[in-house]
Amino acid sequence: MPETNPSRKPAAKKQLRVQHSSLAPDRVAAILAALDEAYPRAVCALTHNSPWELLVATILSAQCTDVRVNLVTPELFRRFPTPQKMAKATLPQLEALIRTTGFFRNKAKSIQGAARKIVSDFKGQVPQTLAELVTLPGAARKTANVVLGVAYGKAEGVVVDTHVFRIARRLGLAKCETPQKVEQELMRILPESRWIDFSHQLIHHGRQVCVARKPKCDRCNLEQLCTAKDKAWKS
Repeated sequence: MPETNPSRKPAAKKQLRVQHSSLAPDRVAAILAALDEAYPRAVCALTHNSPWELLVATILSAQCTDVRVNLVTPELFRRFPTPQKMAKATLPQLEALIRTTGFFRNKAKSIQGAARKIVSDFKGQVPQTLAELVTLPGAARKTANVVLGVAYGKAEGVVVDTHVFRIARRLGLAKCETPQKVEQELMRILPESRWIDFSHQLIHHGRQVCVARKPKCDRCNLEQLCTAKDKAWKS
């Protein structure tokens, strides 16, 4: 009969209980209620007037702040307001307009390529399904979820940016190591009706309170629901 170590069994059971408790429906509901209280009108911070403008702005927001993107896009859209017009733009023209967003050469290729594919494959209209959106240059799953949720009100997934990824793990709602897997975890525990708003709320929370370094736990209305190892303050 194999030798057992009784000291390990209780620890394993305790870990399972903690994991189960962190995903308990009443705790998830309490987190959602606290987010509603703190951010009742959270919306996408990217300024846009159409699905096309939102798509371009979201592509530009990679490794860049929304504030910077919002400074760049007015002139970009004044010059090239539609996919048809941007499809005809040259890369040097686009690069000059988006230079301050970082990685501007790759981003210029992406928005030009997205414009051309929308014109050639989708009759000039930004597609309304995840499967079609992810075929556009520069539009991975996160970008597609932003466009679907904000422009079309369709919840096909959960937007997991750096803030959502960090806070979901801090709150124990997810434990995986990649945004794609964290999204799948969140989709399993969140009501589908909350997928869109949840991301907006966590993004605002991540910018204002639950920052990456030295989170402002003394200002957080989720603090008593949080057991993160890097909490800066405990009530």
